[in-house]
Amino acid sequence: MEAAETRSGAKITTVLFDLDGTIIDTNELIIQSFMHALRGHVPESFGRERIIPSMGEPLAVQMKHFTGRDDVAALVGSYREYNLLKHDEMVSLFPGVKETIERLHREGVRIGVVTTKMRETTIRALKLLEIYSYMDTIVTLDDVENAKPHPEPVEKAVAALGSKASETLMVGDSSVDIVSALRAGAVPVGVAWSLKGEELLRKSGASYIVTEMGELLALCGIGNEGA
Repeated sequence: MEAAETRSGAKITTVLFDLDGTIIDTNELIIQSFMHALRGHVPESFGRERIIPSMGEPLAVQMKHFTGRDDVAALVGSYREYNLLKHDEMVSLFPGVKETIERLHREGVRIGVVTTKMRETTIRALKLLEIYSYMDTIVTLDDVENAKPHPEPVEKAVAALGSKASETLMVGDSSVDIVSALRAGAVPVGVAWSLKGEELLRKSGASYIVTEMGELLALCGIGNEGA
């Protein structure tokens, strides 16, 4: 895989990561949290296949979409209560994530998280899985007026790091990650382990699809020596 470069030929200096479904495997936790909160509020036929396509969007947006209600505060509360209860036992890093992040950090690449998750649970997950210390910036739902796919979250992370969008990879598992990156002028990278499938990410405009996290090193022009 060739290194990703800007139009001017400059090397990638910054890598931003989505959280859920990208670096942290929270897929089953998210699905089970939705099923718990929505029980009795959606048809019995409602299942995980309805949930997966919208994963990555803000929680309240998803709840409104699933139920057709405007007031979803109670449903959001139920989701979060269950999610926090089960969180620590149901989250893990995807293969190669820690090693890749450590190497990027060691090579001087700026690293950040851009997520539609709340700050409290974002920090909790990053600390639990021992990658919090590598993050140079964290942009959560609590930090923006407009969530992904709006460019604001990516733009805010880029600005916080003193980077240039054109020298930044935005890595995600959802179309909202890809579109946010494109709108912000960053380089969108999809992950092949997305539950939504590679094809959706390609159609959304991903410049690259990585099949394993370590492929990001090559995109940043980092070789295997010293790994």
